[in-house]
Amino acid sequence: MKSVVIEQPGELVLAERAVPTPAAGEVRVRVKYASICGSDVHIWHGHNPFARYPRVIGHEFFGVIDAVGAGVDASRIGERVAVDPVVSCGHCYPCSVGRPNVCTTLSVIGVHRDGGFSDYAVAPASNAYALPATIPDKLASLVEPFTIAANITAFLQPQPQDVALIYGAGPMGLTAIQVLKGVYNVAQVLVVDRLPERLALAKANGADGVFNNAEVPLAAQLEGVQPTLIIDAACHPAILAEAAALASPAARIGLLGFSGEPSSITQQSLTSKELSLFTSRLNSHRFPQVIAWMEQGLIQPEKLVTHYFPLDDIERAMTLFEKDPRTCCKVILQMQ
Repeated sequence: MKSVVIEQPGELVLAERAVPTPAAGEVRVRVKYASICGSDVHIWHGHNPFARYPRVIGHEFFGVIDAVGAGVDASRIGERVAVDPVVSCGHCYPCSVGRPNVCTTLSVIGVHRDGGFSDYAVAPASNAYALPATIPDKLASLVEPFTIAANITAFLQPQPQDVALIYGAGPMGLTAIQVLKGVYNVAQVLVVDRLPERLALAKANGADGVFNNAEVPLAAQLEGVQPTLIIDAACHPAILAEAAALASPAARIGLLGFSGEPSSITQQSLTSKELSLFTSRLNSHRFPQVIAWMEQGLIQPEKLVTHYFPLDDIERAMTLFEKDPRTCCKVILQMQ
């Protein structure tokens, strides 16, 4: 089978590998579509602190179960499934309180173990979620990106009367817009970015107002508006301090970033307004929730997709995703 392997940082190859055999409790998925995420690019360049090499990348993927390991019902063969990349132990403290995404022995498919940029991939049977026929194959790999928005909004508990501000109109920011508008019916969703093309995408995905802070500070453009809910989907360490300064008293702030650089912020800026600060990593069993949203038409994954490429064009697809944020949003690979 063909697999996209990062042999070591900077070295991407399309390699021939043996078709894997599912272990007990696992299923094998014949992958049909997979989508590129920024973390895939980070693993390629050696900027993901969690990756282990060599690694078959890809954690956003969809396919059909074609084999099962011991203990898995053989009737699952033929199921169309989206695969949750979060593999947890099920019994440590985080798992016991419904937070498997920060399991003490967390393993992520496509990061710690081989992923879905491959003709075949294996995963725990419980991580393979059956999809209704209403979700088309070509969009099914986008369940996972929307679980990121599902996870952070579960903490933030958006309300219709909120004034929401999202930093960043990349894929994470766009999924957050759609979830805030389509699922939670938030009346006002504002988005800030430095690329006009990305701000146009934000409007197309439901944003009520957009701001370009490339030259004029955001504070000057908000003209006193104080957001009650803020999501940092741009993930720059300077954003937290600005978000705290702009936020309404009693606002909630959600962070999605993994920067290792320090953020400069005072306790006073948080406690004086009694701000609530939430962080979110991956997703905690949010696949059924997102699948239901898609089935009900509450979110529109097709609005994120700008390109499809065959697997053979992986380096071109990854480079486009990395280098051309003005015209490129979600890039989907077709495996076979």
